[in-house]
Amino acid sequence: MAKRDYYEVLGLSKGANKADVKKSYRQIAMKYHPDKNPGDKEAEAKFKEAAEAYSVLNDEQKKAHYDQFGHAPEGGMGGSPFDGFGGGGFGVDLSDALRIFMDGFGGGGGGGFGDLFGGGGGSRSRGRARGSDLKIKLPLTLEEIATGVTKKMKVKRFESCADCDGSGARDKASKTNCSVCHGRGEVQQVSRSMFGQFVNIQPCSNCDGTGEVIAHPCKTCNGDGRERKESVVSAKIPAGVHAGNYMTLKGEGNSARRGGQHGDLIVLIDEKEHELFIRDEDNIYLELGINIAQAVTGTELEIPTLTGKVNLKIPAGSQSGKLLRLRGKGIPRINSHMVGDQMVKIQIETPVKPSKEEKELYKQLAAYYGSQKSKGSKGSIFRKIKSLL
Repeated sequence: MAKRDYYEVLGLSKGANKADVKKSYRQIAMKYHPDKNPGDKEAEAKFKEAAEAYSVLNDEQKKAHYDQFGHAPEGGMGGSPFDGFGGGGFGVDLSDALRIFMDGFGGGGGGGFGDLFGGGGGSRSRGRARGSDLKIKLPLTLEEIATGVTKKMKVKRFESCADCDGSGARDKASKTNCSVCHGRGEVQQVSRSMFGQFVNIQPCSNCDGTGEVIAHPCKTCNGDGRERKESVVSAKIPAGVHAGNYMTLKGEGNSARRGGQHGDLIVLIDEKEHELFIRDEDNIYLELGINIAQAVTGTELEIPTLTGKVNLKIPAGSQSGKLLRLRGKGIPRINSHMVGDQMVKIQIETPVKPSKEEKELYKQLAAYYGSQKSKGSKGSIFRKIKSLL
């Protein structure tokens, strides 16, 4: 099922500011909050939908990306490796929606890891702590952006210790039940709000959510269960990305202590400055210098594009600043079949140090123009000035 536009979900027009986004989200979230609508699946779906919209439109980077590209194709990372904020596969479950609500309006205690459930309606644990996310900047050339590319990146991250298989213990006998959480791996904190009682469930800090403590830690990792290593990660970058776009590689971040879910790797796209081309959205610009003779008589020149060289016909009588268009030689639009153009700007070059032969030819040309003037021609420039008076 296709996602509704996030602005439509919150009843806003495109370009709404942060204050409008927060105000509208608060009204919708309070109306459809699960504690106010127990057992109402439709209200729960609207509550989650509003939380998803708010999490994107309240974040400047995600909002800018959404304003430019909208929803990515359905399927998330599986369907399209470039999601920005997740595209069709973003989604939030109830616990995420409740966390977003509490984080957005000062509910406190969530910290981004706990599950929030109201009114004694039960709880669901996330289990062991999740490893932290990592960010890496990936510079790309315009040639790579024009065609798409698979890049390999070196990433320094925490990975499971090979000697203890990530357990942190020297041997199985070294582990005992945690005395704080009594082996459950989680602790509960109860708070009250205008909607009723909330139970905040978090991994136990004493045992890192494992339910066990280690008497004899692994000598290699000192009980952490992780080692610092450098790994090589591949990312398939689609054609048409922009500087500031990003993609999320699931599970390629840091390993959690003593097992658990890996964090994600956030790849931030950057553009390298090109020595010839300037990018303007999907179009690229190239300045082409030609001499006066080529401008007057016309010519055909071989010029570079992002995908190879092509022949370009310069019309006779071309003036400096004239733009010639090569259709389809620009940048593809991401998640679209449209491709930009290459614009070639003509620049007539005046010789700085002409040779003796060139000087003689220009003197002859000057004499010719002088003879034309003596016959009564005042030149187009004077006619243009007179017309403006």
